[in-house]
Amino acid sequence: MRVAEKREGSSQGAGSMDDTPLMRELTRDHARRRQLEEVEFTSPEHTRIVTIANQKGGVGKTSTTVNLAAALTMGGLHVLVIDADPQGNTSTALNIEHHAEVPSMYEVLVESAPLSEVVQDVPDMERLQCAPATINLSGAEIELVSLVARENRLRNAIREHLEEREAQGLPRLDYVLVDCPPSLGLLTVNALVAAREVMIPIQAEYYALEGLTLLLNNIDLIRQHLNPDLVVSTILLTMYDARTRLAAQVAQDVRDHFPDQTLETTIPRSVRISEAPSYGQTVLTYDPGSSGALAYRAAAFELNSRPAP
Repeated sequence: MRVAEKREGSSQGAGSMDDTPLMRELTRDHARRRQLEEVEFTSPEHTRIVTIANQKGGVGKTSTTVNLAAALTMGGLHVLVIDADPQGNTSTALNIEHHAEVPSMYEVLVESAPLSEVVQDVPDMERLQCAPATINLSGAEIELVSLVARENRLRNAIREHLEEREAQGLPRLDYVLVDCPPSLGLLTVNALVAAREVMIPIQAEYYALEGLTLLLNNIDLIRQHLNPDLVVSTILLTMYDARTRLAAQVAQDVRDHFPDQTLETTIPRSVRISEAPSYGQTVLTYDPGSSGALAYRAAAFELNSRPAP
C-alpha cells in the first residue's frame, strides 16, 4: 500500500514538473527550433520600410531592431538598419564604428549627404548593413528646425538610396528598419514620415500601455499631415516573463486592444539578449540556441509572413 502511494506521489511529482514554466519554456524552444529549421523567408514584393518606435524607454526597442534585422538576414534577405538614435546603441550592438569622426546619420539628415556614403557592412553578417548614429546626431533636433522640408529628409534619403542601388545593379533591399530615440522629436518624426509601417515593442509590465495613447495620437497626426500611408502594422511583446500572472494579463490586454497587429510570438526576458551588445553582437550570433534568439527568429518569420500594408 505504501509502495503504491509512493509511486503515485512520484508520478504526480513528475507530472507537476512537466507543467512548470521552465519545462514549458524548454518544450516551446524545442518545438520552435524544429519549426525554424524548415522555414524559408520570402522576399517581399517591395522594400518594406519599418520604423520601430516607442517613446517609453527600456522596452527593448533597440534589441528588437538589431535582432529582427539579424534574423531576417539569416533568412536570406537584404536588410539595412538606420540608427536614428543619438545614443548609438544600435550601432554598438551591430559592431559598427560610430565615433564622432565617422560619417553618420547626422551628415545625411543635416548636411544632405547620400546614405551610401555612411552605410557600413555589418561584420560577419552577410546582407546586413547599418547607417550609424554618432554623438553629433544629438544636435540634429535643433539644427533640423530651420531646414527646408525638415520632416521629409530621411524619407528622401532612403528613396534616393534605393534608386541608387537599383541604378548600380545592386540587390534590392528587402527591409529598411529604422530605430529612433525614445522621444517624439524631429528625429522620430523623420523616422515615421519615412516609413510605411510602424512596429511598437511593448514591455509586458504594468505600465505597458501607459503613454501608448500619446504615441498613437502622434502617429495619427503624422498620417493626417505628412504620411497618409503610415500604419501601425506590428506590436511585439518584449521582456515577457511566463512565470508571472502579470505578464499574461498584460499580454491579454494588448491582444484585446490590438488583435490584428500583435504578433503571436513574445520575446522572453533574457540575460543573453542583454549581454549580447556588450560583445558587439546580436543574440542570434552570441547564443543562437537561446530562448531569446529563437524568439526573435520566430518573430522575424511571423513579420515576414504577414502581407505588407
